[in-house]
Amino acid sequence: MPRFHCPSPLTIGAEFDLPASAARHVQVLRLQPGSTITLFNGDGGEHSATVLRMGRSAVAVRVDAHHDLEREPLRAVHLAVGMPANDRMDWLVEKATELGVASIQPLHTSHSVLRLSGERALKKQAHWQSVAVAACEQCGANRIPAVHPVREFAAWLKEASAGEDTKALRCVLSLADGALRLPELRTGLAATQPILFLSGPEGGLSAAEDAQARGAGFAPVSLGPRVLRAETAALAALMAALAI
Repeated sequence: MPRFHCPSPLTIGAEFDLPASAARHVQVLRLQPGSTITLFNGDGGEHSATVLRMGRSAVAVRVDAHHDLEREPLRAVHLAVGMPANDRMDWLVEKATELGVASIQPLHTSHSVLRLSGERALKKQAHWQSVAVAACEQCGANRIPAVHPVREFAAWLKEASAGEDTKALRCVLSLADGALRLPELRTGLAATQPILFLSGPEGGLSAAEDAQARGAGFAPVSLGPRVLRAETAALAALMAALAI
């Protein structure tokens, strides 16, 4: 059944026009009045709805029922990533959303090629958030991961170090001696304890940034002997964190 994000309260029996993007998608699929679709607003669960009317640009629907379905991982894993260049960040956001990431924090680091500021940064954030929404529509997720505004590494790390959430296990992909494989951190880790994973862009974090992260309480973690692309490393870290 086609799924569409509808960022508004969904009440059984309510009739309304779909948002423009969802309406265009319904028209592209050539759905007709009487067709059944699924709507979700990101607050959890999903709703079945019926297409009532098709206009030139508007699509009216009726919400029929709520289904209390959750398809999220038991453990929340948050990614803080030095942004890879070109369209690789799009791919990272899409795949991380499909896999079940809880949130994504894009970072400027010493080795970052992609540099964003001002209006361009805001437009990129909005674009990445729309990529996450589309991925949720495709994969069945009913909660949309937040893609946070782009931050400078040092400022973000200082804020994260002073943050109120002390329950999360903090890890950084590191080449430092003594870096552990993620499963080695399993001892004492509760099944639902969140994990915050920090990874660098092309070239990784600088030695200074790695040291700063470890000094802020991030456990150094290795994914093994192979050299992975920045976006691959972040996704591998996400999967490893979800698996422990």
